[in-house]
Amino acid sequence: GAGHAGCEAAHASAKLGARTLLITIDMNKIAQMSCNPAVGGIAKGQIVREIDALGGMMGVITDRSAIQFRMLNRSKGPAMWSPRAQSDRMAFSRLWREVLENTPGLNMWQDSVTELVIEHGAVTGVGQLSGSHSQPSLWYLQRGHSLMVLCILVRSKWRADVLPSRHPMASQSSCVDSGL
Repeated sequence: GAGHAGCEAAHASAKLGARTLLITIDMNKIAQMSCNPAVGGIAKGQIVREIDALGGMMGVITDRSAIQFRMLNRSKGPAMWSPRAQSDRMAFSRLWREVLENTPGLNMWQDSVTELVIEHGAVTGVGQLSGSHSQPSLWYLQRGHSLMVLCILVRSKWRADVLPSRHPMASQSSCVDSGL
């Protein structure tokens, strides 16, 4: 998937010389930001600095798409100060796509992974909604944090998937069935 983690993983993989295929449900939502398009703060800011130290792109793209920079917790001691940037959501996604499209060895494909192909206890490929199959030699599966969401309130339960009109559930079930 082409969320934040998937984009970083695909970019890093290609930079290390691996032929990389990034499959995403929607090419127009690469690295899509939430309604609060902020990067930084105490927790996420630390992660972004670690990604940056490892050669990742999140901090660079945040700097390029930022519309506001702010230092949080100035009323506390310096150990609690934390930079945060608010980005233009569309620019952030567009810049990520540009970086990925211009990364040698990285290809992108718009489709939905519907199943994991498992042979002799190892993942050997993926089935896709379009009917295609991919068989890379190295895997990074980023299935998304908002899929298969189950809300529970007292005695009521309901599904709350972010992408109810798509078909990611098959790959979710495939992960569960295979013990991943």
